[in-house]
Amino acid sequence: LTVDDRAINLTSPMPGRVVACLVEPGSMVAKGQGVIVVEAMKMQNEIQAPRAGCVSEVRTTPGQTVDAGQILAVLE
Repeated sequence: LTVDDRAINLTSPMPGRVVACLVEPGSMVAKGQGVIVVEAMKMQNEIQAPRAGCVSEVRTTPGQTVDAGQILAVLE
């Protein structure tokens, strides 16, 4: 999770595979709402919105392999 002015980058906490994108660009999300689900070591980790806002970008797709720290979505 990194903050750039008002935008928040939602990042993968570990290497894994994206199993679901729960939102699309333009979606409004509430604090704590699931945005992306990443599977690592046979466990699914839901990346949640740290605050309410609008999803401006989704930078991944289901089935994609991601690295730790990779930006998955941007919340404004």
